[in-house]
Amino acid sequence: MLALKHTEHNTFNRMVCCVHWTARLPGARNRVFTSHGPTVIMPTWFCSREWFYHVGKFDEGGKGVPEDLLFFYKHLQKGGGVLRVNHCLLLYRYHPQAATHSVHEETIWNHRVKFLEDRVLSTWTSFTIWNAGKQGKKLYRSLSPANRKKVTAFCDVDEKKIAKGFYTFEESEERPKPKIPICHFREATPPFIICVKQDLTGGAFETNLSMLNLKEGRDYYHFN
Repeated sequence: MLALKHTEHNTFNRMVCCVHWTARLPGARNRVFTSHGPTVIMPTWFCSREWFYHVGKFDEGGKGVPEDLLFFYKHLQKGGGVLRVNHCLLLYRYHPQAATHSVHEETIWNHRVKFLEDRVLSTWTSFTIWNAGKQGKKLYRSLSPANRKKVTAFCDVDEKKIAKGFYTFEESEERPKPKIPICHFREATPPFIICVKQDLTGGAFETNLSMLNLKEGRDYYHFN
């Protein structure tokens, strides 16, 4: 499966920073576990007709179904890979009336969390969420009860968050309510699900991650 470029009138410049980290990856290492951004450098791709029928066509469930994302996940589940084309092969229009806008953000979020659980968390007995802020807590709340129990801690660099000592899952019906420890990233135990956006800290986050000498795909996955 190969990624394509496309043009986005008025929105392209805002996307440049978001996809900059992806553009630096070698062609075969485009990350597929994302919470908000596209799974490849641009959310457009193509494959052979033969592979399309092998994967099983699109989900025609109707308006609001992210059929391209679901097809992409089936492609991966059947052993497909992701490569990147470094030049433009096709241009198409992106406009406010496009059907893509009928898909709610929360729908995409739920599918992406489910895919992360099926493909990664199902193989782990425990893990740490890297981000004790809004995004990390949202991921925790979105996990299945079984996977929430695998979360041993949140880690962060924010001293105020670390000083709180723990995060209380207030929505839980358990008594007492679960309290998840919050620690500094140097004290955390891998593997990690990283919910920190890249290229937004002047390189500080990337430096912190690098100093731990971890291997992506084994010790951590980005979900950002």
